[in-house]
Amino acid sequence: MQRRIHWLDDAEETEFPSPHLALTRPNGLVAIGGNLSERRLLAAYRRGIFPWFEDDQPALWWSPDPRGVLYPDSLHVGRSLRKRLRNSGFSVTLDTAFVDVITACAAPRGLETGTWITQDMHDAYCHLHERGIAHSVEVWHHMRLVGGLYGVSLGRAFFGESMFSRSPDASKIALVMLTRQLQRWGFHFLDCQIMSPHLATLGAVEQPRARFLDELADALEYPDRRGPWEFDDAAPERQEPDRS
Repeated sequence: MQRRIHWLDDAEETEFPSPHLALTRPNGLVAIGGNLSERRLLAAYRRGIFPWFEDDQPALWWSPDPRGVLYPDSLHVGRSLRKRLRNSGFSVTLDTAFVDVITACAAPRGLETGTWITQDMHDAYCHLHERGIAHSVEVWHHMRLVGGLYGVSLGRAFFGESMFSRSPDASKIALVMLTRQLQRWGFHFLDCQIMSPHLATLGAVEQPRARFLDELADALEYPDRRGPWEFDDAAPERQEPDRS
């Protein structure tokens, strides 16, 4: 198969190429251009493709090989994290502050001055949230939002997009609580996109793209679980962010 850049325009009927045609350098680049409409984003996720680009770039669409995946049954929670989960005073909610979570994920970190969560990206995922397709996990401490993550749910697959932490282990707590809930609902995997040491400590592994796409096809055979979401066990206390 010939590997080449596929250019998209804003026409809704423009289709993505096969992820197997993605470039190897840069790893996983499938297509360039197009908009972030609901239809296009869902078509991308169903093909194992996700957008990732900066404000001064056209939309870049990726399907890297290998792919980072966290299987709910393989979740690893170390001793120190278990202790923090029990005794930290954190509370965790689902879908109570999506806009605050994605805004926090977009904030520059450390020496960074920019963000890949552009305004168009922000607006697109907020729209998916309003449609019950994108979901957030919020971690609170003394009524203050200290961590969280957001992503997209289709079938029995959850596609993690970004996370943030303002307190030690807050983003890990968000991921642990979400993964446990996904396990209760019978989700097949949580897509981590690209592996990191942070994710590896929780049990995420790398899978060849071909295997990931096969597992994705199986997960998409099930109906979508559209939101708003809540935890199945004792409903966590709903809190509002401290905006002071």
